[in-house]
Amino acid sequence: MSDIDSRHLLPSLSLERNEVVDAASTGKADLVTTTSRSGRIALVLSSYAFSPPIDDQPIVTMKGLIATASAALTLARVASSTPLTSHSNVVLFEPSAVTTDSVHNIYVDYADDGFEGEIRVVYGSCDMKGIHERHHEVGSTFLRHSTRPERFVWVVPEDAVHGGCLHAFSGPLLIGRSAPVIVRRNLRKREDIAAVADVSGPWFDGVAYMQSKKNNASFVAQAKSKKIAIVGGGMSGLLTSLLLDSVGIHDWHITESSQRVGGRIRTKYLANTTYNDYQYQEMGPMRFPVSVKYADTNETLDIQDHKMVFQLADTLNKLNGNKSEVAVNFIPWIQSSPNLPANSNGYRLPNGRIPSAAQIKANSSLVYPAAEPSDPDAAALAEDATESFLDASPEKLRNISTNIFKAHKQAIEDGMFQWSEAAYLKYHLNFSTDTVDYVAGAGSSPLWGSLYDDVYFAATTWRTIDKGLESLPRAFYPLVKDRLTLGRKITGLAYDDATGKVSLSWRTDPLAVNPESEDYDYAVVAVPFSKVRLWKLPKYTSLLARAISTMNYQQSCKVALHYKTRFWEKLDPPIIGGCGATDIAGIGSVCYPAYKINSSLPGVILASYTSGTPARSVAALSTADHVGLVQRAMIEVHGEIAAEQFTGAFERQCWEVDEHQAGAWAAPLVGQQELYLPAYYNTEFNTIFVGEHTSYTHAWIFSALDSAVRGTTQLLLDMGLVDEAKQVVETWMGRWIHL
Repeated sequence: MSDIDSRHLLPSLSLERNEVVDAASTGKADLVTTTSRSGRIALVLSSYAFSPPIDDQPIVTMKGLIATASAALTLARVASSTPLTSHSNVVLFEPSAVTTDSVHNIYVDYADDGFEGEIRVVYGSCDMKGIHERHHEVGSTFLRHSTRPERFVWVVPEDAVHGGCLHAFSGPLLIGRSAPVIVRRNLRKREDIAAVADVSGPWFDGVAYMQSKKNNASFVAQAKSKKIAIVGGGMSGLLTSLLLDSVGIHDWHITESSQRVGGRIRTKYLANTTYNDYQYQEMGPMRFPVSVKYADTNETLDIQDHKMVFQLADTLNKLNGNKSEVAVNFIPWIQSSPNLPANSNGYRLPNGRIPSAAQIKANSSLVYPAAEPSDPDAAALAEDATESFLDASPEKLRNISTNIFKAHKQAIEDGMFQWSEAAYLKYHLNFSTDTVDYVAGAGSSPLWGSLYDDVYFAATTWRTIDKGLESLPRAFYPLVKDRLTLGRKITGLAYDDATGKVSLSWRTDPLAVNPESEDYDYAVVAVPFSKVRLWKLPKYTSLLARAISTMNYQQSCKVALHYKTRFWEKLDPPIIGGCGATDIAGIGSVCYPAYKINSSLPGVILASYTSGTPARSVAALSTADHVGLVQRAMIEVHGEIAAEQFTGAFERQCWEVDEHQAGAWAAPLVGQQELYLPAYYNTEFNTIFVGEHTSYTHAWIFSALDSAVRGTTQLLLDMGLVDEAKQVVETWMGRWIHL
């Protein structure tokens, strides 16, 4: 190339192996087509003032290699001594093939760092002469020295034509054009959103979300250096931090009101022991359903949604280098066993103990008869009507096992969110109040909850975490400790229209009039609405504001008692793991540890697990009175040995009066679920809400994790980082998110 006049040189390209560049000059503009083996294509139209070509031959023909950076996929440019005209060349990258009704990032580079002005990107025929011939406009922005986005967002419409090109215009002048784009009909390899979405719109459709924005701010992708507040160090907040790190967003900070991370995961290690001593009980979630064996077909199906917990454990173990002190390992959980205490409706054995499930199964007379309904025939009809409406057929339960998203849609279509069992019987079928009370009580929860719980609790295989579920947040701690503030109780969230910043406020001194505060670009709020409703907040839409202020939460209380030995495993007959029930007021379920069975270690029983209205009554007891009630119940279940073995050590957790939670889990009332869910899928004042209360199942760790996937995807799309959003979706089971 030494014989070519330097005035005719194109801006130099840094070259790399296996990618080819062809260039030809026409005298007024140089057309550079690059084809990347990585599947990216670019075509550059450079508007330079050139001398006429010599002998009508192209000034430059290069066969060489072109560099791409895998993260940004941009062309590197070496400064050229050739003066530029008023318009610079723009390099457009895009996937070499796209599908209709999808969203993509377009990667760009700028050959002239000095260019300022408006740039409009459109899609149309590759030989179009002017912007008016476009098929559709992708977006526009104004380029300044300090504002040079590396990528734009392209929402490909349903009717995009095959084989067109992306074009960049500055005013009437074409300054960039891509190679032809292969446009295919969207076959949607993941679950088709139309197959799982419901009319009320709570399903997160990324394409529709971006189409709804329709403004230039959403066309320009933002930098990954944005400052993100994660409010709440529970499982949804922790996973949000991991997901952001995984796509290169590292300027986030977790603010947690308590002195620990983990939220409602609350493993208690009794009698001043540690997790290595195996003397613990779970005061929050305890187990994970793995699979169900269906008797009608003899097939075993995995419960798909809870797999995210196992995926998270694998990821954390790898990130922590498989260090044993922060390892998350699963062990079998025993959900039921034959000798568990059972509800005998007040009957007691001659020795004063409560009969076991096996004893009642062998002799039904060990249960006192329940009170008879005033109208037995009506009660039988009401029970049949409820079962018919629920239609908890093996086929429906299998569908929930394999795809809870589709099952949610079906539940809405079937009216499972419009009725509680009591309301359905009384107001739809006109049964008497007495019959309704006998069959269903006066509950106001939608029937949907009983459906998915039926599947989960029908599981035949369960897992729990060795050394306690606390192992999950313990594994997170090394990854977040340098970007974590504990003991800071947020009291307000504000948005500044002028700066576009979100401000968190708190008070170190509760009596201080003026709070302290810190600004962020976005806030991901992973705090229960039972706490958020006390904050000073922006003027959210009425739907979101009502969800925050009225979402119902369930209450529950647990008491764990510590014993000198695992004596229950030596009884005749022995109790080996599992959760039983009692008829003692205020006790509810009794659960036995599934770890270190038949060991010589001291033992811990979850001696009382009660929820609902009874939990509110026991929460009002003094700690001494509550523990006394529970210990007496253990004597009634096991005999005097429970008194001999009790060490006096205990743990008590009543979630409704927990200052950091104010409730055990979200329990939407009839109408709340389908009404409020759509509100969580809109970003208001640069704030996104996550947590199990924003999911479609509640009370399970999966629900919190799933909300983090949705919330992070939503945040990334708000920032225009489409490729990162797709990475999160594909990696974390987000098959219900259509991108």
